[in-house]
Amino acid sequence: MALRNAVMAALLEGEASGYDLAKGFQASVANFWMATAQQIYRELERMEGEGLVAGRVVPQEHRPDKRLYSLTGAGLDAVRAYTAEPPARPTAIRDELMVKVQCVDVGDLDAVRAAITDRMELAAAKAARFERGRVRLLAGRGEDEFFRTAERVGPYLTCLRGLALERENLAWGERALKLLDRRAEALGRRPARPPAPADQPRISPVS
Repeated sequence: MALRNAVMAALLEGEASGYDLAKGFQASVANFWMATAQQIYRELERMEGEGLVAGRVVPQEHRPDKRLYSLTGAGLDAVRAYTAEPPARPTAIRDELMVKVQCVDVGDLDAVRAAITDRMELAAAKAARFERGRVRLLAGRGEDEFFRTAERVGPYLTCLRGLALERENLAWGERALKLLDRRAEALGRRPARPPAPADQPRISPVS
């Protein structure tokens, strides 16, 4: 998938600067597409040159002027055309933690356990962020009411995907630590135990 498609998806939320888009990527789009601020700025320039977005300058006091971008009619047509295309195959996973886990039988068990614990802490923080986003999107509505009345439901569905992924990361990490401990006990080893992320925020089930 081209970066511009993710940028256009983000601009469906409304007019935004390159800085706003970069922050938005971190808060929402990051659960399915990653990009740096520099990549986003360059892509916006190309898209403006191709007529997919329009930019306008907003003067600011005591700060440099900022440029806001919005989708043009051609940009909306491009979004519709893009959604009609079959999606490419998912990007291959490259996760160094999984390589370390694969090597744990001859590696440093305590270090691998610590790495799994770190991953669980990151997953807990991301899951909590997605849950806050889910609650914000619902705005006090039940899910049925939301899907009947909301202007847009795509951001909610992608938020659910990110939430499910991080919950699975947490569940895998908890199971992996238990199984590694069981394995260590069977081999007569007692691994040092980094504290499990006991202060994980509670993530309520999706309604």
